Order: sequence, then C-alpha cells, then structure tokens
Amino acid sequence: MSDPAEDVVELLVTVHRYNEDRDLDADDLPPRYRQVFWSESPEAEDGPGGVEQPLHVTESTAKTATGVERPWEAISDLLFTQRTEFSGEVSLSQPEMGVDWLLERVDDEDLRENPVLAAIANDPAVEHDAEFSVTHEEARDENRPVRADRVWIDALLGEYFDEEEDAEMLDLVTVKAPEEIEMTLQDLVLTEDQEGEIRKLMKAIEHREYLATIGLREIGKLLFVGPPGTGKTTAARALAHELGLPFVEVKLSMVTSQYLGETAKNVEKTFEVAKRLAPCILFIDEFDSVAKTRKSDEHAALKRAVNTLLKSIDDISLVRDEVLLISATNHPDQLDAAAWRRFDEIVNFPKPDRQMRADILRIITRQMEIAEFDPEAVADRTEGLTGSDLRLVLREAVLEALTEERMEITQADIMDAVQDFEERDNLKNMDMIDGEGAEVVGDGGAGHDHGDDHDHSDHEH
Repeated sequence: MSDPAEDVVELLVTVHRYNEDRDLDADDLPPRYRQVFWSESPEAEDGPGGVEQPLHVTESTAKTATGVERPWEAISDLLFTQRTEFSGEVSLSQPEMGVDWLLERVDDEDLRENPVLAAIANDPAVEHDAEFSVTHEEARDENRPVRADRVWIDALLGEYFDEEEDAEMLDLVTVKAPEEIEMTLQDLVLTEDQEGEIRKLMKAIEHREYLATIGLREIGKLLFVGPPGTGKTTAARALAHELGLPFVEVKLSMVTSQYLGETAKNVEKTFEVAKRLAPCILFIDEFDSVAKTRKSDEHAALKRAVNTLLKSIDDISLVRDEVLLISATNHPDQLDAAAWRRFDEIVNFPKPDRQMRADILRIITRQMEIAEFDPEAVADRTEGLTGSDLRLVLREAVLEALTEERMEITQADIMDAVQDFEERDNLKNMDMIDGEGAEVVGDGGAGHDHGDDHDHSDHEH
C-alpha cells in the first residue's frame, strides 16, 4: 500500500485486533510495528523484552510505524476514526467499518506482510466480499519472528552480559539482525555446489522436527573454505537474511589473541548467547586459528580456550539447539583431523571463473551508468581476481570519473582501473629492504597470487 490513509488505517485495524484477540502474539505483528511498541519490561514470562498488550496508537507512534508525516490529517475525514485531544491517541470509533474499508483496498501481498491482517481476512466471523488466498499461518511464516528483531537482540545482550565484566566477550562477538544485512542470496553468484548446500540447509531447518524423530541430529555444521574475497562471509550473512535469523559472528583470531588473555569462559558464552538467540546462525571466521594455537607450546590458557571451542562445537546442534554453525577458513591446509571432523559438510569457495566474474560485474554495476559496458571483456582481463577485487576495481573507476566531474563511467575507465589494480597488487608482492632509504628490489610479478595476499573482507563473490 502507498496511500497514507490506508497505511494508517492498517495500523489502527492491526492494533485493535491484536488487543482483542489473545491468541495473537508478537510474532503476528509486522516487524515495522513491533519496534515501535517494544518494551524492555513486558508482562511476558520469557525473554528480555516484548510487546505488551494493550497497544495504544498516538500520532507519534503512527508516524514512526507507517512513515506518514501527519497520520491524523491523513484519516481525519474518515467516519470510523477518532482522536483523543488530551492524550493524542488515535483509534477506530467503529472498528467493523474500518475493517470493511481496509479489506476492500488490500491484496494478498499486504496480507503476507501482516499476519494480523491475514487473521482478520480469514476469520469466518468477519464478513467481507474480498477474496484472498494467503492464510494466517503462511503470513506468519513469511515474517521473521520477534527473536530476530534488533530490539530483542539488544535487550537479550543487555540482560545476559555485563558491560564491564564481559567487555572482552562483547569485543569478541558481533550480532546482526536480519534487517541489518543488505546482501541477499539473489545478490550472489554461487557455484552449483554452493547452491546445493544452501538448499539442503534450508530444508534441514524447515524439517528440524522430522530430523529429530529419526535420530539425525549431527547436521548443520558447515566449513566454508577458499581464498579471501570469494564470498564466504557474505554467503553466510545472506543466508541469515534469507532465513530471517540473527547472525552471530566470531573472529577466531580474536579468541587466540594474547590481548584477550583467559578466553575459555568467553568461548562458552559465545555459544551460550547463540543458543539464547536461537534460532540463529553462528559464524566462526578464521577457523584456521585453531590449528595455529594447537601447535603452539606457549599459551596454555589459549589452548584451553581452543579445546573449549572444539567441545562447544561438538555439543551444539541445529536440530536440538536451533543453531546453524558455519565456520570459514582461508587456509584449510592448516587444519588437523580433529578440526575437520567437527563438520558434516565442507563447502568450497574457489576464485570465480570467467562466467562468474562477468555475472559478478553485472550485479555490482546494476545501479551504475556505464557507457558501452562489456562485462565479458572485463572478465577476460581479470583472471584470478575475486568478487571483492572486482568491487574494488569498480570503486576505483567510479572515483576516478568523479575527479573529472563525471557521474557516468566508461568501459575504458574500468579497464584503466583493472590495470591500476594489477600494478598495486604487484607492488604488494615485492620484497622491501628495511632501513633508511629502503628501495624496491626484485621482480614485481614474482610469486603473484591475488587471493592469499588480499586483506579484504571476505565479500562480494
């Protein structure tokens, strides 16, 4: 819906039904409404917060929930609306008339985005002439649960962690709500194997109860392997967005850092917070740090932390705990057998081939103006580059054009940026002589390897 009056009336109808129907809960409210009515001290028995009943709509909350600048002005001429001057509360004076008015104007897509509205449309007690095919259950499935909302995540972290005592832990873990992840699976260029593993995962999550009944619990622990920049992190985040799950990210190099000292208890809390946020995705990056620490003879405390990590991986389960565990490594050769056997699936993220590079370029440039753009020609020139590298190339082309006051780039700009990228990459591989007046020596092309030497985020493939 795009009409301001319809947006505000939908909010009022939703709130009225939610207050009247005790069978509805916070998961029935659209996420855009939940964040407005969120309370950190609800009457709910579980969780760090929630949405209390009854809900009250003011002009301020209506503006936030709908984006309509003047909510009351948008609906003041409708016969079934009213506003209390003293409190500023806006409501339905004649709810049945308001429901009839709204159901004449909404469609199946609107019902998919609002389970409460779907419940109204499918209620035999509500008489209307409109025809809808979306059920209440389908609408609930389409909307992410309250446990995936940013407000719920923040409330849980605030309840479970003490800012001073758990400062190391808070530095160790990053939690993203699905709404904060912009990349989707449709934005990625994946291999057939990668797509196949993602499809299997989605089916496993959908049929968790069935897997439990047949005793298949050791599932949902994946290891992503491949060079930096090939999309391991991005694929895991996009999967969280697709499934509407919180994304808990841990960089294992932080666990094994001397800066953090005693970290075994922090590792345990990492897994504990994942279980509390469940269903969620727990993503452990730089998993090869396990091997480095296990081979070291220096830090017994860090070794205990790694042993705790491996035990925690053994103990967590997608079927039982509703936590999907994904680890990633740039150096699979450094992992020992004890690390490998923790995972039931290994997913390879190779550098993209020519066709994949062309497809990646098309996705990156979807919103760019490019004269005579030929992604295949660019793909021919960029063998060995990752998706992350290609984004850097396009960024350089855009910035170079802006220095010439141009908002449109050309194929030549992109080719020049490719050449500049190659030259900079060659410099990174040259040997340097330490000391005053150091000079570059050696062949810039020697030992050239785009993947392992890039310190880019593992994105964009």
